Parts: sequence; structure tokens; C-alpha cells
Amino acid sequence: MKITRIVLMFLLVFNGLSLFAQDMILKRNDEIIKCKIKEVGLDEVKYNLPDYPSDVMFVVAKDDILRIVFEDGRELSFEQRMTNPANYAENRKNAIKVDFLSPATGNTTFSYERSLKPGRSVEGSLGIIGLGVDNADRNAGGLFVKFGYKFIKDPDFYLRGMQYAHLLKGSYVKPEIALGYMKRDYYVWTDKWDNNGNWIGNEFTERREAFSGTIQLVLGKQWVFDNVFLIDLYGGVGYGFYTDDEAGYYYGYSIADESFPISVSAGLKIGFLMK
Repeated sequence: MKITRIVLMFLLVFNGLSLFAQDMILKRNDEIIKCKIKEVGLDEVKYNLPDYPSDVMFVVAKDDILRIVFEDGRELSFEQRMTNPANYAENRKNAIKVDFLSPATGNTTFSYERSLKPGRSVEGSLGIIGLGVDNADRNAGGLFVKFGYKFIKDPDFYLRGMQYAHLLKGSYVKPEIALGYMKRDYYVWTDKWDNNGNWIGNEFTERREAFSGTIQLVLGKQWVFDNVFLIDLYGGVGYGFYTDDEAGYYYGYSIADESFPISVSAGLKIGFLMK
């Protein structure tokens, strides 16, 4: 008799625990839904609530779910489609670019961009000063480098199943820092008068070096075609410095006079994508 009572009590306790055992849906807004999961679909999860009849089905979008904890302790995690790297496995994540118009302004600039994750990438540039048309006849030579971190714009609102057309495509904002070094010719005039009061001044060139740098906020838009070719149109504004006594164009950017050291840049890049 005692053994029968023990078995009955065990069964009652087990059944009670089974009744109270539930799955849990943890949503991204910190809401917790205690329920019984019925189906995990492509875009949504269906479930029953204990206070409603079993034929009443509730639905929640998978993009709203952080994870599901099943009654046996197993967990199932979810990522939003927009930011899930698995949805961009076929996208080429690296790009080599050249500033298309830079040779016409006295330099040639190459850039490399790499996607870090959906909506984020880094970009570095190397400019070779003197590899281009010397419009001002300054015989300039040197280098400049740029480094920036891109924030690619996501939609103002989301629709179910929405994702980036390509990891590197879209409007962006890029904080950027740049440093440069060069040597170029400067024209110098000397004022000199002879004993008869005649001016015998002279003009000659002097080779000088200059360091420069900027911190800019760059706005741009990049188009990607067939996962192979891209066009990047951009413009930036910020602050700059230079060590010589001549404001103006420093090949990768322009810097105003020291009394108002604003710097600007602009360009059109073309490039090719790689895995």
C-alpha cells in the first residue's frame, strides 16, 4: 500500500511539473512570453498561451525575438535579417578603388575598403603626390594617407524580410583622419636696388617640405553593380593644419588659412570587389 501511495504521489508531482513547464520567448524589447511553441517558420514563430484554448494560435515575428528557451533547457537564438551576416554570404566584402579624377589634380589615390559587418566597414587610402598632371608647375612629390570608419545608412523603418542590397552599397557617413608629407617648389622674389636707384630684383625657386593633416566628416554614397564594380561619390568637411606658410590645395584635401583652418575634400572613386 505504501509503495502504491509513493508511486501515485510521484506521478502527481511529475504531472504537475509537466503542466507548469513552459517554453519562453525572450523578445528584443525585454518582454518574456511563457507559452508552448508550436511552429518556428521562416519569418515568424507560432505559439499557444496557457490561458487560451489550444486551437487559438498566436504569432510573433522572428526579427522581434532575441531567443527561445524550450522547456527542456535547449535554446534557439535569432538575429535580425538586416544585420545577420549569414544573409550576405555571397556578397564580396573587399574593394580596391582609385580616385578617378585625382591624376588631373597632381596625385593618384588608391583605396581599400573592407566590410566588418552589415552596416559597418573600414577604408584606408594612399595618395602618391606628383603622380599626375602638374598644373601649377610646382614639381611636388610626396605621400598622404587616410583612414576612416564607415557607418552605412540603414532604413528609417523596417519591413519584414528587409536587408541591405549589398554590404558595401548605400549612403554613408565616415569620420576620417588624414596625414600628408610633401616637397614642392616655391617662387621667391628678392627686392634689391643698385647704387643708381635701379631695381635689380631676382626671382628663383626654393624647395620646401610641408606636413599637413585633417580630421573630417565625410558624406557619400556608394553604388555596387553585379557584386563586381562600384562607384563611390563623396565630399568631406573638417579641420586641418599645415606646417608651411601657404594655405590651399594639399592634393588629398584643401585647407583654408590658419585664421579659419577649415578643410574640405571631394572625389569620385571607381573600383572592383573581391572576396
